[in-house]
Amino acid sequence: MAAPTQDNRSIEDQTSAFRPSQEGIVMPQPPTFATSAEERLHRKQQLAGAFRIFGKFGFGEGIAGHITVRDPEDEHLFWVNPFGMSFRHIRVSDLIAVNHDGDVVHGSRPVNQAGFVIHSAVHAAHPHVVAAAHAHSVYGKSWSSLGRPLDPITQDACTLYENHGVVSEGRGAVVLDPEVGRALAAGLTGRKMVFHQNHGIFSVGETVAEAAWWFINTERNCQAQLMAEAAGTPTQIDHANAKFTAETTGSPYMGWFSFQPLWDEIVRTDPDLFD
Repeated sequence: MAAPTQDNRSIEDQTSAFRPSQEGIVMPQPPTFATSAEERLHRKQQLAGAFRIFGKFGFGEGIAGHITVRDPEDEHLFWVNPFGMSFRHIRVSDLIAVNHDGDVVHGSRPVNQAGFVIHSAVHAAHPHVVAAAHAHSVYGKSWSSLGRPLDPITQDACTLYENHGVVSEGRGAVVLDPEVGRALAAGLTGRKMVFHQNHGIFSVGETVAEAAWWFINTERNCQAQLMAEAAGTPTQIDHANAKFTAETTGSPYMGWFSFQPLWDEIVRTDPDLFD
């Protein structure tokens, strides 16, 4: 099955539109690792940081919400937040690892069963997806009730133009049915994000940073379109310009890069996330 976020262009091609003209200046790049242990630690640090950022943005809703990252060595394991723990408090040491049977392999706290059903299906169906994110954010769940994709009404909204959709199976119900999890996974084929109708946003990426950024970007775009439609009828950007913007700003690299200022902020304000 095709990877939902796979971009066949090289990093050099993906960054060409943003490369400064001065000789010797290069764009930041995602890190590389000598060992799986190093990569695992980095992924867990990014995951804990993403939870802190989601918490700061008010995406937490009681016990709801989960972000996962695939283990770099064991493809049948993914790391996730413990069930019932505040996004704002999560540290690297709090993260648990769950296998595709739902067993907690590393850690001593429970896993959100709905989160397991969804994320295990996504990770099983899409080997190139490294991370996936879902939370009950206000604007995302509000927009999801309309059962339609976002329109290209702003430059930011064009980021996922023709690269997101809507899944209606099991809409509004707590996702405990594996068939609904598989429907969400199928809906993500060839896409970076889907709305689960009457539920909210589900985003994926080749890095934690990318998956988290598509979620944040979508939430803000939901807010903008709800506000615009409350005031009148928004003017849509034409297909050619929307497509150009999507190709320029919607690559996996740009998802990773767009997240970096938020990462820098949370590292400075919440250094205990590394504990």
